[in-house]
Amino acid sequence: QVQLVESGGGLVQAGGSLRLSCAAAGQTFSRYGIGWFRQGPGKEREFVAGISWSGSGSNTNYKDSVKGRFTISRDNAKNTVYLQMNSLKPEDTAVYYCAAERFGTGRPAPNYPYWGQGTQVTVSS
Repeated sequence: QVQLVESGGGLVQAGGSLRLSCAAAGQTFSRYGIGWFRQGPGKEREFVAGISWSGSGSNTNYKDSVKGRFTISRDNAKNTVYLQMNSLKPEDTAVYYCAAERFGTGRPAPNYPYWGQGTQVTVSS
């Protein structure tokens, strides 16, 4: 099993930046694909970005609306995945969750077995 803890959320003005962290405790972190998801008020949870496990090249993929603004990366030495968010917009306001899947591809489907508790991101206009 792996336990996930998100941090780095907060309140930011439109156009600003935040970096979210997803810290993992448990088994070999490099063997897990990680996805970032978000759930805005009154909306369904949606995929934001994903990164595959290290043995498959740490490949990344993104929701179209965040391409060029968000960057997902991993530091296996720190057991942490980051989501750098630039040029934030009010519509990015949501609770952001990271999720893990052993030998995962960082795929968009939300049926990952392990989830963090979420961190709130609020972007003011």
